[in-house]
Amino acid sequence: MKVELPAVVDPVGEALHFLRMSGTFYARSEFGAPWGLDIPPLQNCLMLHVVTAGQCLLDLEGAPSQCLLPGNLALVPHGQGHVLRSAPGTSAAKLFEIDRNPVSERYETIRLGGDGERTTMICGLFKFDDPAAQQLIALLPKVITVDTWASPQSDWMQSTLRMIAAEAREMGPGGETIITRLADILVIHAIRFWITHNPSAQTGWLGALQDAQIGRVITQIHRNPALPWTLESLASLASMSRSAFAARFTELVGEPAMRYLTRWRMNVALTRFAEQHLTVGEVASSLGYESEAAFNRAFKRYLGLSPGAAKQKVIAEKRLIEMH
Repeated sequence: MKVELPAVVDPVGEALHFLRMSGTFYARSEFGAPWGLDIPPLQNCLMLHVVTAGQCLLDLEGAPSQCLLPGNLALVPHGQGHVLRSAPGTSAAKLFEIDRNPVSERYETIRLGGDGERTTMICGLFKFDDPAAQQLIALLPKVITVDTWASPQSDWMQSTLRMIAAEAREMGPGGETIITRLADILVIHAIRFWITHNPSAQTGWLGALQDAQIGRVITQIHRNPALPWTLESLASLASMSRSAFAARFTELVGEPAMRYLTRWRMNVALTRFAEQHLTVGEVASSLGYESEAAFNRAFKRYLGLSPGAAKQKVIAEKRLIEMH
């Protein structure tokens, strides 16, 4: 099969482009010392905390305690439970057991604590449905913190934080939308910051994306999972011999190219089950399978359950997140 596809200029940038967020929820939090907030685990979710005034500690099992000051932002990428508090050892109230004031379906305010030093924060909850986004998020550490004052982009970062803080205080017409869009930018910036500054981002899947030949192939698989790819056509796309391509792909990515392709198709199927009202047969056809039976076999082999059971599971998980 001769493949004529648009050129891939920036595979890592394209992976960041897939960070389209859904199931988002925001809160403006106002705390008075002493205070503590215990945030429970939320599966498959990323959490963002931005300090707009005052300071707080972020405690998360398996990671050093983080002191967040105005202009700091923190990401907890894997939905792990954690505690925000005014000082070490301060007791923490459970998030879903305190009074919260809903402003809209996706925005609320929280007030907690005593009469001491004040801290205000913007917190966000994000869910990434695209498989490329999920693959990227899975590689991130337990927590990412960014000091926007020390960032080369400090001017626009600080302006963004000030605008978020102002919109959160006033909540004028369109304020929720503005906060949502600006917070999305902050999340993507924090992830890009980690990719740029962390040596582990230069290996494995992220390292493979940055390889001129293998990165081009991975991106085209992501863009076009339904094409009838073969090892030969993928090698041709990389301008490599079949054997050289197979060896290099496995070395960089950690699994053979055709296995990666199949696993990618299964992850895309999960996304389509959650976001679209499609039957299993329609999803199978959309991913290039000639029969539903062949798709069912591949799906169960890679994910350990039937497509029908997986569809029910992802829809239930989505509804649970939306309820929070």
